[in-house]
Amino acid sequence: MQRTTLGSLDVSAQGLGCMGMSEYYGTSDWDTSIQTLHHALEAGVTLLDTADQYGAGHNEVLVGRGIAGRRDEVQLATKFGIDRSSGDENRVHRGDPPYVKRSCEASLLRLGVDHIDLYYLHRPPQNAEIEETVGAMAELVTEGKVRHLGLSEVSADLLRRAHAVHPIAAVQSEYSLWTRDVEQVTPTMAELGIGLVPYAPLGRGFLTGSVNTETLDPKDFRARNPRFTGDAGAQNQVIADTVRAIAERLGVLPAQVALAWVYAQAQRLGVSVVPIPGTRHAERLDQNVASLDVELDAEAMEQLQPLSDMVQGGRYADRGVR
Repeated sequence: MQRTTLGSLDVSAQGLGCMGMSEYYGTSDWDTSIQTLHHALEAGVTLLDTADQYGAGHNEVLVGRGIAGRRDEVQLATKFGIDRSSGDENRVHRGDPPYVKRSCEASLLRLGVDHIDLYYLHRPPQNAEIEETVGAMAELVTEGKVRHLGLSEVSADLLRRAHAVHPIAAVQSEYSLWTRDVEQVTPTMAELGIGLVPYAPLGRGFLTGSVNTETLDPKDFRARNPRFTGDAGAQNQVIADTVRAIAERLGVLPAQVALAWVYAQAQRLGVSVVPIPGTRHAERLDQNVASLDVELDAEAMEQLQPLSDMVQGGRYADRGVR
């Protein structure tokens, strides 16, 4: 496994997004998920990504059990800030300092660890200034409970303000062939030496060509996602078809083409890029890791580059799951 850095944090060149092991993508299995976590470590995938809101804490407990006895092998990332305690329709993006401190303590307990390697603010706070929130996060670093700080889905202005309070190691944002909004922020990230951690780099599975919206589990939020359903879903199929055709020509899988494109953007953007594709299955994890060895030729890059301009439908049906 190749290695890279997010700020000064040394991590595997590909991470594992663990959200789907607990929520949003239909029924999951605890034992299978634990086996996949173990397999990830054996494959050298050591950046594990979770959050306190995934499964209302279930995911942090799961990841904690998965790394028990192997803590030194892992760069553990978790997030706080989406308060769902009053229901999803009334969720609040919080960043008030007492909440920051309580959230960290609760995550440490669920994870069964004494420190978090990379602690993200999940969304810009609605009830505090970014300086207040990052100031409280910085105190966690001073206390030894957190090693590095990150932000998720943040603007360039907020990133600068946050970085002025304490160095930010990484920005986690959705980034893939059909979601490139974060490119508005990457110039600032490059200037400040901040890494990019793309979540949903496979377009939540759409780019793999393996998602059938008619057979999705009722608990799978993609069944209600604007990009997957109705006329938008039908029109977006040409994107998945393009990725599949390129994969067939190159003799690789569509998922590997989509991930290879994400990796190929690092030089252009001037930032380290560490995607965290999520999976519950060891076989899929191996396929994703193999994308590190896939090189896209000029023809493929020319075909892939304009796909984001063709996307129909919003990223979320509501205020978002991540």
